[in-house]
Amino acid sequence: MTRLPVIVLGGTGYVAGEVLRLVANHPHLQLKAVLSDSQPGEPVAKSFAHLAPVYPDLTFSSLEAITSLLGKLPEAAVISAAPHGVAAKLIDDVLSAAEAAGVRARAFDISADYRYASASDYEAVYKRAHGAPARIPQFTCAVPEHLETLSTPHVAHPGCFATAVLLASVPLLKLDLIEPRLYVTGVTGSTGSGRTPSAGTHHPQRHSDFYAYNPLAHRHAPEIAALARATSSIAAEFNFVPHSGPFARGIHVTVQAHLRRAIKTPELLEELARFYRGKPFVRVTDTLPRVKDVASSNYAFMSAVANGTSVAVMCVIDNLVKGAAGGAVQWLNRAYGFDETAGLSAPAPGWT
Repeated sequence: MTRLPVIVLGGTGYVAGEVLRLVANHPHLQLKAVLSDSQPGEPVAKSFAHLAPVYPDLTFSSLEAITSLLGKLPEAAVISAAPHGVAAKLIDDVLSAAEAAGVRARAFDISADYRYASASDYEAVYKRAHGAPARIPQFTCAVPEHLETLSTPHVAHPGCFATAVLLASVPLLKLDLIEPRLYVTGVTGSTGSGRTPSAGTHHPQRHSDFYAYNPLAHRHAPEIAALARATSSIAAEFNFVPHSGPFARGIHVTVQAHLRRAIKTPELLEELARFYRGKPFVRVTDTLPRVKDVASSNYAFMSAVANGTSVAVMCVIDNLVKGAAGGAVQWLNRAYGFDETAGLSAPAPGWT
C-alpha cells in the first residue's frame, strides 16, 4: 500500500522529535521532509541522536525546499511542531503553496495558534496578532476522544495540560454530574517547557524540587474553559494551579468539583468507563494512576473517587505524546481513515 507523505514543520524541538519517532514506526506514513529554517542542510541526527538508526541520512529542509517538494506530491499530511506565534503563518505558507500546486494537504497543528475560534480570543491570551486569521475557520480543536466527526480539513490539537484536564473534566460536565466550578492541580515534567533552557526548567533548579507557577493565571486555563464548553455546552469555571515536577516527561492532573447528586466511587468509575468505552487510549481503573504508567506512550490512565458530595478525578498522560505529537498523529489517523491506534499502540516502557 502506498504510504501517505508527511512533512514536519518546526523540526528541532522536543515535540518535533517525538513526531519524527512516531512517523518512523507508523505503518501508513512516509516522512518526506523536516523543516528547520535555522538548520537547513544539517543532519536530523545531529539534533536527535536517538533517531539516527531510523533517519541516518535525513537532513533538515528550508521552507523553499519544502514548498518546491509539495509540487511533486499527490497529497501530503503536514504536522506542525512550530512554536506559538510562528506556526500560524508557517502553516498558511505551506498550505497556500499546496493549494497553488493543486496538492491535497491537511494540517495538524500542535501549537496554540489555531486552538481558538477567533483571532481576538487568541490575541487576548497570547498578546500578539494572529499570523493567519483567515485560516482559523478551517481548523477544529478538540481532544480526539471528544469529537466523533471532523468537519474541517485541518486540526489543532489542545495543549498538554489542556488534554489531561479535558479528559478528566468533560465527562463530569457532559453527564451533568458536577457543579460547573472545577479546581485543578496539575504537575508537568520539564520537557513541557521546550528545549531551550530557562530558570524554571534548568536541571539544577528543578531536580528534587516541586513548586507552583502561574497559579490561577496559566495560559491554558482559557483554552480549557473554551474547549470544555464547546464539547459539553456548559460554561464551566476552571481554577487551575500548575506545578513543575522533578521529572522530564509526563503530566498528572487532579480535577475536583462538587457533585450535583450523591454518588460514590463505584458508580463514578462506571460512568467514566462507559463514557470512554471504545476509546482505545483512555483507560479508567480503580487503581490510582501514575506518570510512569503512561510516560512515552499515547495512553491516558484515569481514576476517580467520590464521597457523596464531591469528586476528584486523577488523569496522567505523557505531555510530549498524548499531549502533543501522539495526539496529532491520532488526529491524522482519524482524518485519513487509518485505524486510530496505527503507530501509537505501544505501551509505556514503565521504568523510564
